[in-house]
Parts: sequence; structure tokens; C-alpha cells
Amino acid sequence: IAVALADKVDTLVGFWAIDEKPTGSKDPYALRRAGLGVIRLLNDNGRQISLTKIFDAHANRIYEALGRKGVSVGVRSVPWAGKQVQKLSLDLLSFFADRLKVQLREQGARHDLVDAVFALEGQDDLLMVVRRVEALGQFLDTDDGKNLLAGAKRASNILSIEEKRDKRAFEGAPNPALYSLAEEKALADAIDLAKVEASVAVMNEDFTSAMGAIAKLRPAVDAFFDKVKVNDDDPKVRENRLKLLNEIRAATRSVADFSKIQD
Repeated sequence: IAVALADKVDTLVGFWAIDEKPTGSKDPYALRRAGLGVIRLLNDNGRQISLTKIFDAHANRIYEALGRKGVSVGVRSVPWAGKQVQKLSLDLLSFFADRLKVQLREQGARHDLVDAVFALEGQDDLLMVVRRVEALGQFLDTDDGKNLLAGAKRASNILSIEEKRDKRAFEGAPNPALYSLAEEKALADAIDLAKVEASVAVMNEDFTSAMGAIAKLRPAVDAFFDKVKVNDDDPKVRENRLKLLNEIRAATRSVADFSKIQD
């Protein structure tokens, strides 16, 4: 497994370093096949690996070798070509996301769920991405999943409109002293509990339990939108309620970026 991975990663990083990537239907060096090979090796054998660390380390060695041969690779920084390495790693990880979509789609999974998971920071362990996508798909097949997705998207849409109007983000913790309705307090309490439970489950790589923790938000989210006027006449109350909507978005992002999921 180690030798096979080393061979494929060396090929991919090397071709990315000299800007020879697949384009459209052209892939003369079978790089897409190499990418799928890495995915299968990791998933079929249950191997957890941070691809970014491997890409960074190997890209540094390749750029150093190219530099010694007099090949220009642009900006040089510590440890040698830092900006080049970072760009290469991000681009190659995006390539793997596309390859993973192809594979999962062939297995009947939804490509938008892959986007929703990769949209989170630090998703470079493909085995964990696949397991998270599987748990997310199962969750969205339930009534709680479908309704929470609708509520989370409603919160995100309202926030986008109001943030664009006010030209600011509604970040930071809401002020509990400004809660005037029981539904506000209930939602805030549900979010606090869901965040803790989901974070612990994710750390334990138990994505099914993480989805279950987020599912507990559904009744409180439904009640909030049913009883609470977000754009209150009082500017402070309005701002506080928008911050509460941002908390919904933040809580759901512990498992996936719900804005990337198609209805």
C-alpha cells in the first residue's frame, strides 16, 4: 500500500509541479486514473492519511530538484517555495475532490454532499470525507434531515440578504439579555447543546452521532421561524436575532456546509 501510494503521489505532485494537468478530455499521462487509484487504496484499506502534509513535503523536494536544474518555479520563500507548495497542495486537493465525486456518483452518492464536506476546512483525509458523506446522505434521507436542511438554508438566505444590505457580517455571540421570546432562548440552548455533542462526535469520528446531535436543532429552528420576526423594529433586537441565525449556520458547519447541498 505504501509503495503504491508513493508511486501515484510522486506522479501527481511531479506533474502538478511542472503544470502538466488533465484538461477537458485530455489526460495523456493518466493522472485521473492515478488519483482514483489513491482514493481506492485509502478507502478500500481503511487508511487515514493527511494528503496535504504528503503533498507539501514532496512538492518541496521536487521544487528543490527543479531549482537545482535551473528550472524557474517563481516565488521562493521558506522552506523553499512556500507559496508554490501551498498553491499546488490546494489545487491537487481540489482535483481529488473532483475524482472522489466521480467515484461516489458511480456508487450512487450525491456529488453535492462531497462539496458540502470539502467546503469545511482541513478536509484532506479522504477516508473520513467518505464516511462523513455517507452519514450526511443517510441523515438527509430522514424527515429531520430534510426539515433541518430547509431551516438552515432559510437562515443562511436571510443572513446573506441582510449582510449584503448592511455590508457587514453578523458574527459573535448573541446577547441573552435581548431575548424577549421563549423561542429565542430555546433555540440558543439547543444550539449550545448541539455544538458540544456534534464536536465530541466528530472528534471521535462518529459522524452518525454528529448528525444525530445536529438533528436535535430541528424543533427549535422550526419554532423560531414560526414565532419570531427576525427583522424586528428595534435595531439591537434585529442584530441579536441575526446573530442567532448565524449560530445555526455555525452549528451545522460542524458536520457540513449546508449551503452547498441542493434541495
